[in-house]
Amino acid sequence: MDHTDILAAADRIAPHIRRTPLLRSEVDGRGVVLKLEHLQRTGSFKFRGALNALLGGDRPETVVTASGGNHGVAVATAARVLGLPVTVYVPASVPPAKARRIEAAGAKLIVDGDSYGEASAAALAEADSTGALYVPAYDHPLVIAGQGTCAAEAVADAPDIDTFVVAVGGGGLASGTVLGGGRPVVAVEPENCQAMHNAFAAGHPVDSAVDSVAASALGATRAGDLTFEILRSAGTTSVLVSDDELLAARDRLWEEFRLAVEPAAAVPFAAWLAGRVPGELACVIVCGANTEWSPS
Repeated sequence: MDHTDILAAADRIAPHIRRTPLLRSEVDGRGVVLKLEHLQRTGSFKFRGALNALLGGDRPETVVTASGGNHGVAVATAARVLGLPVTVYVPASVPPAKARRIEAAGAKLIVDGDSYGEASAAALAEADSTGALYVPAYDHPLVIAGQGTCAAEAVADAPDIDTFVVAVGGGGLASGTVLGGGRPVVAVEPENCQAMHNAFAAGHPVDSAVDSVAASALGATRAGDLTFEILRSAGTTSVLVSDDELLAARDRLWEEFRLAVEPAAAVPFAAWLAGRVPGELACVIVCGANTEWSPS
């Protein structure tokens, strides 16, 4: 894969996505750029990859996927846009807000298993038995290319960005950012929800435990083979933050900018606040907002 895959994806999905804004600011005396991707359709960057996966090959008759939440909302919405029937498998731990949005998008929702890995196995079994197109959450060239369009937009709008900071579950957004942004990438995960960090330590993807307040979005139990290779080859920096740090960063995004986001979206900002990100002008991708929220 290379940057031409990102350009092709951008052309395919342009009629359907939002070009999300950048916010330049200064926090604690340091300049930072926030890519407000939580404003994307479906409330996360996942819509980009889902659309590209459905548009990048022959039109399927039916679609199936597995998700901890955001990917399912994205695939369900992309399928609805294209007039395709879709089934989404989720683990029992799926947040109610995300399950509700999957069904609201018109998908058939099936709860199967206690983890994303178990839900994924069930979805793959259905795809094998029915011939439906299975849309992976992260480890697929078309999905990665779609996610990479986010960073490509950011660089076009702010060419002085010198580093990207990205939250990581299975690595789709981070690997797409490597290809689409052409800048060093800092891949950030919560402690105890660190499949990619463990893959870097082992030299290859390994099964990993998942235990974090951000697990519904970043709870991959194993990094993708393709995403890991892209990140490893690019010399990507892997960083961890604690749940306390990411929740404090989420609160800071609200207090500082009035951005209401889910915990996973604050993970890269937490690393930046803690001084674990190199460079003079980092772009923090604020990746999702699928959480329960109500005004008081």
